[in-house]
Amino acid sequence: MTQPNTQQEWPLWEVFVRSRAGLDHKHCGSLHAVDAAMAIQMARDVYTRRQEGCSVWVVPSAQITASDPGDKAMYFDPAEDKVYRHPTFYKLPTEVDHM
Repeated sequence: MTQPNTQQEWPLWEVFVRSRAGLDHKHCGSLHAVDAAMAIQMARDVYTRRQEGCSVWVVPSAQITASDPGDKAMYFDPAEDKVYRHPTFYKLPTEVDHM
């Protein structure tokens, strides 16, 4: 006879790491931790072992709200008919040619 599992599973956290070269954080995985401090420490140990990051974010998975991929047309297709929003219509000054 098996005993019922009385332990509660730790909350799930999403981990984002910012590389030294980039300016944005990239999602690199998920982990279970008791709280934010533990999630940061575990994320550092798991996802930045070779010192490839300079910043780590952890976010409770339960706090993330996402659009449904089935609703893609509602969110992204309306921009297709607004070609003036595409950067090809703008001439950049030479001072900002690195963009």
